[in-house]
Amino acid sequence: MRVNKDQFIEDFVNKLVSKRGKKIKEANLLDKYYALASLTRDYIAEYWVNTNERYLKDNKKQIYYFSMEFLIGKLLISNLMSLGIKEVCEDGLKDLGLDLNEIAEIEKEPGLGNGGLGRLAACFSDSMATLGIPGYGVGIRYKYGLFQQKIMEGYQEEFPDQWLKYENAWEIKRPSESVEVKFGGNVIITQKDNRLKFVHENYESILAVPYDIPIVGYKNNIVNTLRLLSAEVMDKEFDYYHFNKGEYTKAFEDKYNTEAISYVLYPDDSYEKGKILRLKQEYFLVSSGVQSIVESFKKSGKHLKEFYKYVSIHINDTHPALAIPELIRILIDEEGFGWDEAWKITKHTISYTNHTIMAEALEKWNVDMIKKFLPRIFMIIEEINERFCKELWNTKYNGDFDKISEMAIIADNQIKMAHLAIVGSHSINGVAKLHTEILKRKELKEFYNIYPEKFNNKTNGISHRRWLLKCNPKLASVISEYIGPSWIDSPESLMNLLEFKKDPCFKEKIYKIKQYNKNKFANMVKEKYSIEINPNSIFDIQAKRIHEYKRQVLNVFHIMHLYNKLLENPNLDIYPRTFIFAGKAAPGYYIAKETIKLINSLGKKINNDYRIKDKLKVLFIEDYNITLAELLMPAADVSEQISTTTKEASGTGNMKFMMNGAITIATLDGANIEIANEVGEDNIIIFGLKAKEVLEIYKNNTHNSIDIYNEDIRLKTVMDELINGFLPVSMDEFKGIYDSLLKDNDKYLVLKDFCDYVRAQEKIDKLYRNKSKWLEMSVTNIAYSGKFSSDKTIEEYAKEIWGAL
Repeated sequence: MRVNKDQFIEDFVNKLVSKRGKKIKEANLLDKYYALASLTRDYIAEYWVNTNERYLKDNKKQIYYFSMEFLIGKLLISNLMSLGIKEVCEDGLKDLGLDLNEIAEIEKEPGLGNGGLGRLAACFSDSMATLGIPGYGVGIRYKYGLFQQKIMEGYQEEFPDQWLKYENAWEIKRPSESVEVKFGGNVIITQKDNRLKFVHENYESILAVPYDIPIVGYKNNIVNTLRLLSAEVMDKEFDYYHFNKGEYTKAFEDKYNTEAISYVLYPDDSYEKGKILRLKQEYFLVSSGVQSIVESFKKSGKHLKEFYKYVSIHINDTHPALAIPELIRILIDEEGFGWDEAWKITKHTISYTNHTIMAEALEKWNVDMIKKFLPRIFMIIEEINERFCKELWNTKYNGDFDKISEMAIIADNQIKMAHLAIVGSHSINGVAKLHTEILKRKELKEFYNIYPEKFNNKTNGISHRRWLLKCNPKLASVISEYIGPSWIDSPESLMNLLEFKKDPCFKEKIYKIKQYNKNKFANMVKEKYSIEINPNSIFDIQAKRIHEYKRQVLNVFHIMHLYNKLLENPNLDIYPRTFIFAGKAAPGYYIAKETIKLINSLGKKINNDYRIKDKLKVLFIEDYNITLAELLMPAADVSEQISTTTKEASGTGNMKFMMNGAITIATLDGANIEIANEVGEDNIIIFGLKAKEVLEIYKNNTHNSIDIYNEDIRLKTVMDELINGFLPVSMDEFKGIYDSLLKDNDKYLVLKDFCDYVRAQEKIDKLYRNKSKWLEMSVTNIAYSGKFSSDKTIEEYAKEIWGAL
């Protein structure tokens, strides 16, 4: 957009008065932030309106991306960059004696996600806007997000994330577009004009109120929409009768119960009420979203028979899979379609991304729960299941009750959401080549055998505008200096950096930028944690959700092994290493929370042991989020991507780290394989079991962790140190982790991969000492990161799944 410095200054001063009722001298940072954000939204608004008008005029296919998470991060700086006015605003604020970065620091990060799933949705939204694809995100406006993580005495403690404590400067509430969502009650079946009619009675009504957030394309005047839905009571805010009797809690009971649906991301479902709340969240999302989409389509004047030609609904994992029966319900119960036509429209409209192969992560719902809270939806799922099972009986699996039961959507009093998503969609994609092959050849083999045309791969991608241009501006500037700025719109042109990978001058600039970022991170650590870390040490970072399959424990065991070696010989020649962990554990996940305690206990011991001469430091950085990731990624020397092979669907942290010049240590899992194929074996450190070996172990149960424990003295020593008082905790503190590896036979093969992991880490120690070689590897990784652009991935979705390009 075109706005000069003088115009900006005038607009900002006026906005500060109109929005906050203050002049600059009286305003605090919060006032200045809201004035600047409000002004930025004003600049966005015209493009937002024009974009929506253009999409309608051009009759383009609309893409609706349903996800339980949208981890969008802070928006002020990225929106200014996308509008192309960041420098103008920066200069204008400087003339007023203000600092843009200081103002931007005040912004609260939206608590709308947990990890890779939510960040993927955010990157995809950015790419759709930048590519001019009419894409709408549909999610929930969580009042408190996931949770704020605090580390207290080494343990994770969860607190509400009050990101909406003040107003969200970017959202527009649209109460006139609210819809009703129904839970519970009963369904009456009647007949009218030779058709069955389904009437839902005695239900609980909840109002879904939309809040729209603009998603700004990069310097292209296009603004898409992220619609977030908030649960509110249908009519009365509180019960006046009980309020007047002084029964205040009871007076507001309905309001609190209703609003709880959009309070917290992923409520703990280890108990019944938590499960019910999760189910309500998922249906609330899809029912309100699909209802709005259908109403919007009807206003276009087109017939609903053509719905799938102009609308694509994409479900990000199984959480929004109830969109399938919900669309059928609307088409049959409200629009008068017969089953066959409603099924055809639904199946051609909906596509599904699978994000996991782990059985425990594939959603299943208790039949009785669905019957009770979603009676009409259960009837439709039951009908889908009966027709699908009949199809299997009449075709490939005639008489094979066991196989049909295994593939059924409803079996053993459970509804299998992945099966529903497969049967009710026209496309199922994995998110990395290995992941997709495992789905096709193993986990979903029988479905692939009957629906081979539905299965495809779309390897995940990330936005270079967020993860390089915004979070590492010094590196972005040097890249543009050498190859021009075209990489911002066309990330694959980063390949042109390979021309300079041996250039000493270029490499020195890359080195100085890395050191700048490491110093910046070290200063944050000193200020927040009162811990001094050596910015000249290797920054070895594992930042991701805490889970057994991601194997933070393997990383810890290697650190303990190094520490033991230094205790034996404090003069041992190892390159100083700072091990940094970040990530949240699900509140009900005991082993994951114990892993956090283990990391912190080890850090307490190592960081205070002067015998090892500061050669090792261990840090756990609390409350991992996008803002912290934007500080961590540019500072990393080593990226830990060490999941058990076959367990990680793709990963996107691996891509963000490589883009910022970190060297990956990895198993051949998820997208690590594709990264290795691009950068070559000389530019990534690979270790561990291959997929074929892991699958063979699981199939034949050939793994015996006790044997490995007894055979490797290094491992035995480390394992024993969990329970013998070596760490500054009670001896039974980590008994759960110890038993999971020995008594439960090490489900995620930590012990099996330990020896090769140590070898790989020794290789890193040697490589880092060769500064020239390390920088060459770093440049190579940056260059090939363009292959993992979300722009590229979204183009593939649009062409091959949605039919939108």
